[in-house]
Amino acid sequence: MTKILLDTQIFTRQKFGGISRYFIELYSVFSRNEQLNIDFPILYTSNLYFKETHFYESGFQKKYSFLIKYSKILRPFLPRKLERKGTKKVIELLKRQEFDVFIPTYYDPYFLPHIKTKPFVLTVHDMIHELYPQYFSNEPETIQNKKVLIENATKIIAISENTRKDLIRIYPQIDPGKIEVIYLAHTVKNGPLKELDVPERYILFVGQRSAYKNFHFFLKAVSSLIHEYTDLFVFCAGGNSFTEEELALIKELNISDRVLQKNFEDSELSSYYSKALCFVFPSEYEGFGIPVLEAMAAACPVVLTKASSFPEVAGDAGIYFELNNCEDLTNKIDELLNDATLRQVYKTKGITQASKFSWEKTAEETFKVYQQAIKSSYNG
Repeated sequence: MTKILLDTQIFTRQKFGGISRYFIELYSVFSRNEQLNIDFPILYTSNLYFKETHFYESGFQKKYSFLIKYSKILRPFLPRKLERKGTKKVIELLKRQEFDVFIPTYYDPYFLPHIKTKPFVLTVHDMIHELYPQYFSNEPETIQNKKVLIENATKIIAISENTRKDLIRIYPQIDPGKIEVIYLAHTVKNGPLKELDVPERYILFVGQRSAYKNFHFFLKAVSSLIHEYTDLFVFCAGGNSFTEEELALIKELNISDRVLQKNFEDSELSSYYSKALCFVFPSEYEGFGIPVLEAMAAACPVVLTKASSFPEVAGDAGIYFELNNCEDLTNKIDELLNDATLRQVYKTKGITQASKFSWEKTAEETFKVYQQAIKSSYNG
């Protein structure tokens, strides 16, 4: 029996997002493995994915979530109190040393003074803070914290070969032998499409829209198409309501009546992809890019930049445009809009490409890395 101690830090930081999605999917698979004992001392999180897991059903989550939702007195302070209490519980378990491997879920090194000789495995999702520091001026500690953990980790999992190369280039002192590349996967399940309040013809944008996600660039690229095709819309799924800055740009481009935003339930996501003419992922950089796999699995043509990890994920199923080339993106989308046969070709390619990835495969490879870390600590 392998005993894993999983910390809670990403679930105090993210209501939704790729990193918390990764740990939820990975540990949902692990929870079905009778050879694993997982200690996950989380008392409360507002993370949307967490509610779908057995951790939510079996812990204090339901009770506390009910209290926070319906008590005006408790709501302002109880979440933070519970999060701090959860961290203290992790430290307590670290001190007991009754585990085989520790898994930090983000880059806070709070646990280092308490872990002693036990191994820990760090997943590095990207090197975006190091490569694009201008977008993260409010997180100056992340780069230094991450560096400390990278240097001290027993093993490192990089979620793409591109992330591994970036990591080695930025930190050449790190032994490349302790870095393993393990790809992520998707959770899209194809079935009957859900009834959605969406336009008949729309271009899809999914998730967060800030900074390197290149949403402003995307709007400028599609605005001419929206003016050209009077029945065409842009639909933004997730990412919360438009900011004042985004609304100002939408108004400036004179497309206010044709750019829509709505948050979604996970069960609806496949239908949003399937009904779209295409999905555009204009991000400058991603460690992996789960939405690319989601779209392909749902038979939605994907238009994305030929940069960072994207060719690893999309292969020949992606329709690539030159990074930050507005005209090129416009032309690639326009070509898809006007050619149903081409859309079908990329739908078929996408389904084939997405089938190469699964959370079961990710979990199997990850468990092997955990075992390697445990073995090396015993031998060390």
